[in-house]
Order: sequence, then structure tokens, then C-alpha cells
Amino acid sequence: MNLSVCTISFRHQLISIAEIAKWSVANSFQGIELWGAHATNLEDQPLYGKEWLSSYSLRATMLSDYLPLFEERDTLYFKVHRLCRLAKHWGATKIRTFASNEASSVITDDKKHLLFERLKLVCDWLSDYNLNLVIETHPNTYADSVASTIELFEEVNKANLQLNYDVLHVWESGADVIASCELLAPYINHFHFKNISSSKHLSVFAPDNVYAAAGSREGMVPIFDGAVDYQGFIEYLYAKPQLRNIDSSLEWFGNNCKNVLSQDRYKLQKMSQAANTAVAI
Repeated sequence: MNLSVCTISFRHQLISIAEIAKWSVANSFQGIELWGAHATNLEDQPLYGKEWLSSYSLRATMLSDYLPLFEERDTLYFKVHRLCRLAKHWGATKIRTFASNEASSVITDDKKHLLFERLKLVCDWLSDYNLNLVIETHPNTYADSVASTIELFEEVNKANLQLNYDVLHVWESGADVIASCELLAPYINHFHFKNISSSKHLSVFAPDNVYAAAGSREGMVPIFDGAVDYQGFIEYLYAKPQLRNIDSSLEWFGNNCKNVLSQDRYKLQKMSQAANTAVAI
């Protein structure tokens, strides 16, 4: 499994990109998912980039940000092209965003049409850079259910539009995570792994809370200790070579980042070794 650590996990810590890279290598991660805010703030330090990451045997698997899809076209153009330049500098092949900030059940037809048209436009802009646009499955966006996500991909119909399958958020929608993965597999380019102790704590992942330094972290747990059955889901991925080799990120928003991420990484490695041994036998 090609596993990345997310720099957003360290958003409230005084820690450098160099320390994150060294720690990632020491804990057997293959990549770094770079938060757009971090990439922007490193822009005046061009020494850090693709070649620098490569010296650690790491790569930037994805640049994760949020596009102003409904603002003026010039505003969107400026943001997209800046992210494209940053992605190329870091060697990332994909830029992640959310499909609006409204649930699929409440968005108006006019706004839905505009969303699809803007996503087509962004895909065309990214195509000039040979980059992919990655939409994340997420509540209160148009990709908040399997049906609406499929509709989005069919309507936009761009080869470089792909999907970040966030397992927890698919589970949060009430869908079966394995059955949903089967249906969405043709679009999936990335996985996000995180977990929660109970559905009653899902509000901790609301943007206003999760990005706040003083926000609640109640219910955030390592991926194998929560309500989502990651044991079963990872076993399913390992049985599907076309999915197992897709980039994945451990997305941790709680405290004790290094300890939790290293333990989850170790458990995933053990599962990988067991799966490879079973295949060899």
C-alpha cells in the first residue's frame, strides 16, 4: 500500500516540513499529502520541492486545498493556476477539493449546473498541466452519497476528474463502505483513512471545529479502534490489486499525531505482510 502522511495533521504544531519528512521516512511512509496552506507558505523557500522530497525517497502524492468554485471566474482562475504551479513544483499529480459546500439534497438546480460547469472548466485548466482534479467524498457537498457522486462524474465527464474515497465519510452517509467502493472504483484515485469511536461524535470533523486549535477532538481514534470496520475494509483492498496500489493517506486530526500515525502505519504494515504471505502460499 502506497501510504502518505498528511501535513494537515501537524497544523497546530511547531514542526517543520523537514522534520515531517524525516519522521515519515523513519515510519515507512512513501509519500506526503501536502495541505495547500502549507505549500503556499513554503512558496518563498523554493529549495523545498520535488527534488528535495525525492532525496528522502518520498513524493508528494496530493495537494489538498479548497477551490472557490462559485466565486468570480477570475478568482477561481488565479487560485487554480497557483495551485497547479505549486503541484508541479512538488511533483504532485493531483489537486483535491470539495464539490461545493452544500449537500446534494438541498442544492438548487441552477447551482448544481454551475458546479458541473465550473468543475469542467477546472479540469480543462488542470489538463494543461497534466494534473488530475480529485473530488473528496464528504458530507454537505455534492459528493455526499454514492448516487450524487456518480451523477457528478457522469455529468462532468472529464478523464482527469477523479475521486478521493474518504472511508469514514462514506460510512457517515449510511452506505456500506465496501459495496460503495465497488460502485465508485472506476473513479477512485486516492483513499483517506480515519475513524471515530461513535457516530455521535461525527460533528468533530465539521470544518469549523476540526481546523480550530481549541476545537474538540472527542471521539477521534486510531483507524482500527473505531466504529468503521477498517480491518474488513483493508482486507478487501488487499484482495483487489487494482485498489490496493492506489495512493492512500492516514488523515489524523487529533492529538499525539506521531504516536497515533506510527501505530496505525505499523498495523497496516503487518496486514500487508500477512496478505503478501497469503498470496505467496
